[in-house]
Amino acid sequence: MEEKAFVQAVSERTGLTRQESADLTRATLETLAHRLSSGEARNLALELPEGLAESVRRGATAEIERFDYDELVRRVAQRNVLKPDEADGGVRAVLVTLREAISEKEFGHAMSQLGADFSRPIENFVG
Repeated sequence: MEEKAFVQAVSERTGLTRQESADLTRATLETLAHRLSSGEARNLALELPEGLAESVRRGATAEIERFDYDELVRRVAQRNVLKPDEADGGVRAVLVTLREAISEKEFGHAMSQLGADFSRPIENFVG
């Protein structure tokens, strides 16, 4: 999936503008990368278009940070000056779009490192 199509899908799912969706997508991917091992972040970046891959690479750290889904939403809301419910819907939209954009195997690997706390919000996502 090309970056433009990824951002468009997030925009359609959230009702945010294309620019807001692009900013939200980059912030979400960069923050998620803090929770992944450097190898997993590298593998995820390989399956994304360059602009989105750069967000993952920028967020990758040598030391995995430990935080839950709510903290992810809080960080994304703060970076994008969104209300918590807007950020929550946006993060969910990015995760659902990510699931569609990369291989099932790679999505499964990333989600296994993130944990069930990150999987639950997208299980019944409608958007």
